[in-house]
Formats: sequence, C-alpha cells, structure tokens
Amino acid sequence: MLLCPVCHEPLVGDERGAACAGGHRFDRAREGYLYLLRSSKSGDSMGDPKSQARSRRDFLNRGYYAPLRDAMVELVRKQVSGRATSTNGPMTLLDICCGEGYYTSAMGAMPGVDAYGFDLGKEMVRLAAKRGDATYFVANMKDIPVADGAFDMVTELFAPFNDREFARVLAPEGSFYTVVPGARHLFGLKEVLYDTPYLNDEKLPKTTELELVGTQRVSANITLQTQADIEAVFQMTPYYYRTRPADKERLANLDTLQTDIDFIIAEYRHGK
Repeated sequence: MLLCPVCHEPLVGDERGAACAGGHRFDRAREGYLYLLRSSKSGDSMGDPKSQARSRRDFLNRGYYAPLRDAMVELVRKQVSGRATSTNGPMTLLDICCGEGYYTSAMGAMPGVDAYGFDLGKEMVRLAAKRGDATYFVANMKDIPVADGAFDMVTELFAPFNDREFARVLAPEGSFYTVVPGARHLFGLKEVLYDTPYLNDEKLPKTTELELVGTQRVSANITLQTQADIEAVFQMTPYYYRTRPADKERLANLDTLQTDIDFIIAEYRHGK
C-alpha cells in the first residue's frame, strides 16, 4: 500500500521498518509508525506542537466529539457490509491528516477494515500509533506516499483539501468523506468571544476531480467541564489565532461552557 517517498517504488515491510527496491530504508519508530517525509526538517518542528497535540488527545478522549466519531464508524460499517469481503478481502481505509488517531483508531477497529492514517506532525502520529488499530505514518498530503487507487474509503476531517491527490488514492468505486463545521458548530464559544457571533457558512470544498453524492449532519449539545477543555477546543478552531487577547480573556474566566457541536459529512465519488 505504501510507496517510497523518494522514488515511489513499493515499500516492503520487515521487522525494522520498510524498504524499497531502490535501496531506500525507513525505520519503524518505537511506537510502530513510519516516517515518510522527504523534508530535511525535523518532524518535531512540523505540524502541531507537542503540547497542543496532547491537549487535543486529552480533549477528544473525554468524548465530547463522540457523536462524530460514531457517525464515521457507522459509515465504515455500511461500507464494509456492502462489500463481498469473502472475495475482495478487507476494506482498505485511509484517514488523511489523522491527527492523534481518535477517529482513525475507531474506524480501524471495525472488523473487515485495513486502516491507514497519516499526518504531517510527528507528535500527532506518535500519539496515534499508541492508539493502534491502523498503520500510521508521517507524510505530506501534497504527495501522499501510497499507490494509485489503493483505498476503498478515504476520510479527511477538518483538514486542507487536495482533491487531485485524494482522487488519485481513491479506488474507482470508492467513497471519499470530508467533514466541515456545520452552521452552529461551537456557537456557544462564539457567543462568549464575540459581541456579534456568526454562523458558519457550511461551505464544502470545491473539486473538479470528485463528484458530491450526498451529505449528512451530525449535531449535539455538550457542556465543556473544565477550563482546560474550553482552551483545548478553542485551540482546535481556525479563529484561535484571529481572536483579540481581550476576547480570549473572556474564555479564560470560565470553568464550564455549554455549546452546540455541528458537523457536515460530505460523501464524494469519482464522476461517471
């Protein structure tokens, strides 16, 4: 499934890691993941900082986003049940920008699934590998080191969109799922931060490579129980870096916060 990021020849796994016919070798980390970045930069300096990665892990472990996790697992279950697994083998799944593996491990734990997940950040992938239930690797979505058409199901949650690469790795009859914030996602957070809170526009990614076939909404109301949880979810939003310090201070004075969570899951397939 994996390709050498240098010469794009297939990688063959062994007890130490993986290597290609061209002689390029990639050792497996202690946690079990592979580092498949060509950049000379350290993986520790790319992606999210260690503290932010761990904060996100701890937040998700508390189950606040369990409704979205469960919805993604149900999509996997439906995909698996619709396949003739006795003749086609396990369903292959790739989670793009998997983060610390909260969703990846849940989807990969489903019977009949051979799951893979990758992220740019080494710390995110290290934490993901500890969750297990998938093959994890560090890579860049601009040049995903996997074979063409290798995955029956591809998922991408809250990450940048590279439709050409996503279409390339998706099997001809496969399904690609992306998740974007719904209109009222974290509206309670915005009510604290802003004098005039706004609804999200629910804009789906534009693509000429894939065809939209349907959407579904996943919504719930949650209560963040600690200041650490409030700060963690705030850091997971794009407006964390655009909010004035004085407005951030409003959140810092809260111990709990009630808010909606609201997600749109969109399914795409190759066009006819």
